[in-house]
Amino acid sequence: MADSIAVLNIRGQDRRQEMPFFCAYHLGIRSGRRTGERRITTRGKPVYVDRYASHLMLCAIAVLFLSAMDAFLTLNILANGGKELNWFMEVLIEDSTEKFVAFKLALTSLALVMLIIHHEVHLFKGIRVRHINYSVLAGYAILIGYELHLIVLAMSGY
Repeated sequence: MADSIAVLNIRGQDRRQEMPFFCAYHLGIRSGRRTGERRITTRGKPVYVDRYASHLMLCAIAVLFLSAMDAFLTLNILANGGKELNWFMEVLIEDSTEKFVAFKLALTSLALVMLIIHHEVHLFKGIRVRHINYSVLAGYAILIGYELHLIVLAMSGY
């Protein structure tokens, strides 16, 4: 009977080792194995992983590429007589184009980092934050198509 009580007491203790301030995991030298939810009992709670899926990284790189293409096409449209509708970006463009491109890419990158960190968090039933990543990718693809359409219209003299 005493042995079973001792076993119960051991299970109640936290057996994890303390992690030093700078360890191989924090420095990126070693990576963990967790890629998704660990247990069914954690469903509904935010889940953070050690490794990110390659399709998520590919989505992020595609969004960054499309964001850079959006900046290039926006400057091209403005050179052909277009007008920037976003007043904040218009102020940055008037100040300098380098500042506009840098701020646009930095803002997109920061948003992507936050979305990727929280990609397993459930927003609504069946909808996770990673679905926002794919929605942003689709939105940028539509925006690039629209900007290319505007450039074709401007070149045709419409």
